[in-house]
Amino acid sequence: MKPKYQMILIAAVFFLQACAAKQIIPSRPVHLEPGDALYSSAEKMFQSKSYEKALTTYNEYLSQFPDGRLADAALIKTGAIFTKLGKNENARTNYKRLIAEYPKSPFVAYARVEILITFYNEGRYGEVIKHSENTLKYDLSRIHLLRIYALIGDTYMATGFPMDAAGNYILAYNKAKEPVKQSVFAKLKKAVNLLDTADITSLLSRKEDRLITGYLMYRSGLSKAGEEQYDDAVKILAEFVEKFPLHENAKQAKSLIEKLGKKAGYTIGCLLPLSGPSGNIGRKALKGIELALNQFSSHDIQSPVKIIIKDTCSDPEKAVIAVNELFEKQVAAIIGPIFTAEPAAFEAQNKKIPIITITQKSNITDIGDYVFRNFFTPKMQVQTIAAYAFERLGINRIAILYPDDKYGKTFMNLFWDDVIAYEGKVVGVESYNVDDTDFADPIKKLVGLYYEVPEDLKNAGILIEIKEGEDLENEDETQKEIEEDEAQDKVEEKPEAIVDFDAIFIPDAPERAGLIIPQLAYYDIRDVYLFGTNLWHSDSLISMARRYMQNSVMPDVFFDESSSRKVRSFVENFEKTFGEKPGFIEAVAYDTAIILFQLASRPDIQYRSELKNELINLRNFQGVTGLTSFDNNGDVRKKLYLLRIKGDKFVELEH
Repeated sequence: MKPKYQMILIAAVFFLQACAAKQIIPSRPVHLEPGDALYSSAEKMFQSKSYEKALTTYNEYLSQFPDGRLADAALIKTGAIFTKLGKNENARTNYKRLIAEYPKSPFVAYARVEILITFYNEGRYGEVIKHSENTLKYDLSRIHLLRIYALIGDTYMATGFPMDAAGNYILAYNKAKEPVKQSVFAKLKKAVNLLDTADITSLLSRKEDRLITGYLMYRSGLSKAGEEQYDDAVKILAEFVEKFPLHENAKQAKSLIEKLGKKAGYTIGCLLPLSGPSGNIGRKALKGIELALNQFSSHDIQSPVKIIIKDTCSDPEKAVIAVNELFEKQVAAIIGPIFTAEPAAFEAQNKKIPIITITQKSNITDIGDYVFRNFFTPKMQVQTIAAYAFERLGINRIAILYPDDKYGKTFMNLFWDDVIAYEGKVVGVESYNVDDTDFADPIKKLVGLYYEVPEDLKNAGILIEIKEGEDLENEDETQKEIEEDEAQDKVEEKPEAIVDFDAIFIPDAPERAGLIIPQLAYYDIRDVYLFGTNLWHSDSLISMARRYMQNSVMPDVFFDESSSRKVRSFVENFEKTFGEKPGFIEAVAYDTAIILFQLASRPDIQYRSELKNELINLRNFQGVTGLTSFDNNGDVRKKLYLLRIKGDKFVELEH
């Protein structure tokens, strides 16, 4: 049961009981009846929230005293308990029984309303609307009408009809008294925020309460401004301020009137390295942003979105200059940079411009509350692998083989930390030179083949026994045979690899991973899981080591062959537009742009500070790179894809 209706239910039960006590009880005999003690016991259990026991006792009362003076009240309470316990069908049965068997009960109207609520709780919105029409035909009190209209409004909001919701919220508002009036008005505002200009104008024609009329005028002005009809917007807002100078939105309206003269739509700035050594990456990101703009602008939206593109050339000074130029252009927010993110982020923070960087730069979001990051980090990758290894596969012994460079050391340390966090064991760690092509030495060190076993340990325990009485003349010959056998054993004997781990983590590019993995098999490292980073998501790795890569696992932020309908649509549109498949850079840039376009185009977001707050509150945005949220520090929280190699292709793992 939805929490808000739990509160309404309990409050209404006591409210109606209080009303019933005033209107009904005095007309009944004052003397006690046989079932009163049993009912009183059930009431005490209900008050103490012992609902199961109370239910049993109420039913016992109904069984023993079906014609008792409190039978209707017992049915109301059992219905309330069933609703509380989420057993909506049982609740309906009791409410219907009350209506049928006790049609003159003061609780009948309440039961009719509660039946509507049980349908709402089950998500049967069509039934709510259908039964509401019949229920409203009865003679109902102001309280019951208030509850029904508010419920119908909630139902229309849940089904995506804000105009119908707003109409019913207005009816509920007219029946409400303080403080309920304010809570209904809050619902009304949420519905109105989703309406277009025509719908708001239609509501204005109803000449409602001054508070409602004032808010509708204010929203109408905002809607006109969002449609770039600035003259009309100023006219409506000015009239609003004149008629409602003390309205809670009057100050915002005045401020907006001052700004509308120079308003030029909603603009997003883009800082990308379009030239220089990283120009290829910047151009990939730009394609993702352009596709997002094309698709977003093709929809019927309230406010147009524009982009201003600045080439940073991967130069920190140019990035800072570009931020200032975008500030002068009054952009709502900035996408990028990919490189030189830190100086650009500092400048954006100083100018109070929300900026979503596309970078792995450490601690970038610590710069300030206007700085965000939408990019997958090494930490996110190792957390995804570790969770899969320990939670899904149930392994606990790991080896790490990593390149002796910044990338390899970063992933090695992060993964080691996660293994410890899961109370697993790192049983071997070896590094290798990034210029090597032969990785025999570090591999042999992992499995105990690198260091030779001393001769004295090899021969320990060997005892040559000569049978008692054996001819000593044969001693030299016997010794010679033994030495020859040992020499032959040394030639034939091959030390066995000690593979005391369940998985091996190799954070490296496919060019080297493709050389390393076949060598693992050569040294008898088989039947272990192979874990890599997103760099392994490359067809070149399959080409180099397909035979040895089966069931190897790696994370990535984007998978163009995902079963997700959203991803398939994105890939198809991208290929149709640019004649090529998108990669993770294009996908991340696309999602980032869509997030900002959606927020910047909302007419209720007028200021950069409001947009910044909405980014912080963003939860589970469904994009082509999966679910995206931002934490309170502005860093992205994202569930990565987990891939494995099967045959000659990558497949998606459930995790």
